[in-house]
Amino acid sequence: MRRILGTSLLLLAASGGTALAASAQPLVDANWIKENSCKPGVVVLDVRSEIDRGSEMEYLRGHIPCAIYSDFMKGGWRAKVNNVPAMLPPLPQISKLIGSLGIDNNTHVVVYSAGTSATSMGASTRVYWTFKVLGDNNVSILNGGYAGYVANKANKIQTGMNMPKPATFSAHFRPELDATEAEVEKAMKQHVLLVDNRPSDQYLGINRVPLAKRSGTIPGAKNLPESWFTENNGGEFRDVAQLKKLYKDAGIPTKGAQINFCNTGHWASIGWFASHELLGNKQARMYDGSMVEWSADPKAPIQQKIKVD
Repeated sequence: MRRILGTSLLLLAASGGTALAASAQPLVDANWIKENSCKPGVVVLDVRSEIDRGSEMEYLRGHIPCAIYSDFMKGGWRAKVNNVPAMLPPLPQISKLIGSLGIDNNTHVVVYSAGTSATSMGASTRVYWTFKVLGDNNVSILNGGYAGYVANKANKIQTGMNMPKPATFSAHFRPELDATEAEVEKAMKQHVLLVDNRPSDQYLGINRVPLAKRSGTIPGAKNLPESWFTENNGGEFRDVAQLKKLYKDAGIPTKGAQINFCNTGHWASIGWFASHELLGNKQARMYDGSMVEWSADPKAPIQQKIKVD
């Protein structure tokens, strides 16, 4: 199977042999996890939740050795901000959460979700984006998720709860990765590329999620659905050559300014991850509020390509 992988991501410090993250690659595989999950300086973060039919109970029944659990949906990774749900929490709040998981600014964090679909992998990419927007580059995603890891019966699993030793994490916010509604409005007027990573029925305006107030998309946006980024809508990301072809077929360049959005910044994080991290477009940003925020603003224009009512 095709994988987008880095080489060894750890350096041993000169004193004490402590493992520290150095130039962490976006994706690691199950073999890397087998060798490094319990090493000092590494925290493997299990974020399975109801979004991918996971839960704390599933974690207790079996997880990657030494992994720490934090429910993506209920653990505090997103919060209601200015009446908009599922946003990046205030910096003191999210920093406290990260520190409580035993993560400081020198920790190499490897995130994994269930790996059952692109939506499942979106939990990993959203947490990954959170670390990046907080200024932490020592973060990776387990390609294939937990499903990919346990597919090899020789890979060991652990049961029960691992309790982290609290640490201190300091956020250094990077606004260039997070687009606000005002910035999206300005980008729209300047014809900056806007990429809608929702399924095509939502992009076209046929259907919408309950949280969205209106159907349709931001005028001028192009569609690149979340399910395109992983092989057969599973847990393994497509390789760079495949991604480039899909971007070309969707009429979306792999270079230049672009803003990814969806409903609440979940699917959009997959698109941002593919563009910014896998294809190397450092001008890609994500609109955290996405269509739930945009559609709630009566002054924000919406393009409904197909009307059914």
